[in-house]
Amino acid sequence: MTLPAPIKIVLFLLLMAATGGGLAGCSRSKGQPNSNGPMAGATPGAIDVSTTAAVVRQLPRFFEASGSLAPNEQTDVAAETSGKVVAVGVDMGSSVRRGQMIVRLDDADFRIRVQQAQAQLEQATATLRQNEAKIGLRPGQKFNPENVPEVAAARAALDLAEKNLQRYEKLVETGDISRASYDLQKSQRDQLREQRQALVHQAQQNYAAVANAQAAVNAAQSQVALAKRNLTYTVVAAPMAGYVSDRAADIGEYVSPQQKVATIVSLNPLRVRIDIPEQAIPQIHLGESVSVSVAAYPERNFAGRIARVSPNVTASSRTLTVEAEVENSKAELKPGQFATVRILLPQSQPAVLVPQRSIRTISGSTYVFVIKNGFAEQRLVQPGQIEGDMVEVKSGVNPDEAVATSNVEQLGDGAAVRQ
Repeated sequence: MTLPAPIKIVLFLLLMAATGGGLAGCSRSKGQPNSNGPMAGATPGAIDVSTTAAVVRQLPRFFEASGSLAPNEQTDVAAETSGKVVAVGVDMGSSVRRGQMIVRLDDADFRIRVQQAQAQLEQATATLRQNEAKIGLRPGQKFNPENVPEVAAARAALDLAEKNLQRYEKLVETGDISRASYDLQKSQRDQLREQRQALVHQAQQNYAAVANAQAAVNAAQSQVALAKRNLTYTVVAAPMAGYVSDRAADIGEYVSPQQKVATIVSLNPLRVRIDIPEQAIPQIHLGESVSVSVAAYPERNFAGRIARVSPNVTASSRTLTVEAEVENSKAELKPGQFATVRILLPQSQPAVLVPQRSIRTISGSTYVFVIKNGFAEQRLVQPGQIEGDMVEVKSGVNPDEAVATSNVEQLGDGAAVRQ
């Protein structure tokens, strides 16, 4: 059977390849080294390392928790009346004192209302004085109808008529005057009495007019006070000292009542809220000192104190909410920064410490390399507190064991080292 030409070519090439492989094998068998054999590479040399013995120290213990800094006080400043903004006194970041102008509104209409109210008050006051003069009442004097001039004159005439009538009674008994003369005198006395009563009633009516006039004066005074108060509303002032974190109003803008024109925050002290584990509750007390750190100042700690403690434990997390106040007199800390809070506990405990430079992180796990008999042992450790350039290892390293502090990145478990 004759094979096709393409198949013959493929078989020829396979035969040549097999023949070449056999010749190469024969050449290596005559003493040429195999590049894949044990002599292909040189044995690795020892790695130079420095070591430091793990030490035991008494470490102060503390709770560490995180939270966000918040202003001690924050308020949105709003207008009390409507108007167009004609002046702006602050900008974002400005330091303000209490009562300082934030914005000022157009006050022309408000000043006119004050003038109108004052004119009405003057008119009401003039009417009051006229009514007081009618009854002879001086400002602040208590009303007594007997002090009214007409009533006083009528009282004097009545008293005289009473005396004359008494005299006439004696004369008519002795027969010195007639009974008709006595009756005439008595009639005059009765007429004067009625006149006096009418004048007293008139004085009382006039005093009622005085009371009405006084009420009108009081109402006008209220209108003046209201107009002046509305005038003061055209100046929107800072209700507290602090810094402007937002200014929402610009010149020419029309604002309405209760519309925010700015936000003011107080930066000293700042607040930070953290959660404390339930088992630590007996060790937390008001006024206790805390230490606060932020990423912006990695080498600094800011002093604070526990200012408020929640009365109840959060049921879901079994933690106690604590709020600390942080001193910030130089306004270096800002609201919204992420902060780490440490609360120092009264007792200290022994801990094993190694240099931070001996720590190596591999795939999310933390290791150190303990050097023994010229070889490196890779130890999985659980890091704890950081004290300066040292870090606590809660497990994996015993006191006085030598740990590598240089060329740590080059080490592996079982690597030969040279100290």
